[in-house]
Amino acid sequence: MSIKRLPSVLLGAAGSLLILDSGSMAKASCAFLPPVGGDGSSNIVKKRVGKGKLLGKTNWNTDFAVNRPYGSYKLFFTADSTATGTYPVEAFLKFTDGSNLRVVKESLTPPIGQGRMFGPFTVPQGKQLKQVNFKIGAGSDPNSTGFSYRISVQGCN
Repeated sequence: MSIKRLPSVLLGAAGSLLILDSGSMAKASCAFLPPVGGDGSSNIVKKRVGKGKLLGKTNWNTDFAVNRPYGSYKLFFTADSTATGTYPVEAFLKFTDGSNLRVVKESLTPPIGQGRMFGPFTVPQGKQLKQVNFKIGAGSDPNSTGFSYRISVQGCN
């Protein structure tokens, strides 16, 4: 190869690298899912860990509606209490055939204003997702009663 041709070869290689790099820089497009039963004012749900009940429902479960299919789902939890506490967190993907898949089961002890992103999770082949469910309850840790938190879910492509 002649020395005169070297700059054009390097320029061609650099151009190829730029094309490859710009393809890998594509960002996932994400949208918040609406909470089931929400008033439409926010896709972020704020709650307080409640006590178990002998009769009636607890406030432990929160569902988010999947309004269209996405490639993956991210779940967000943030502690809001001023005291440090342990939050028992579970999350499930709920499918149109009535089945579900637990994707999270952890006890978190984050400082106020901090939390965790779970996922991204993908839907198993042949399944169609209808809801994402968070269960944050005092059943496995009664000392968490009264701690407040925020949760949300995003669908991403």
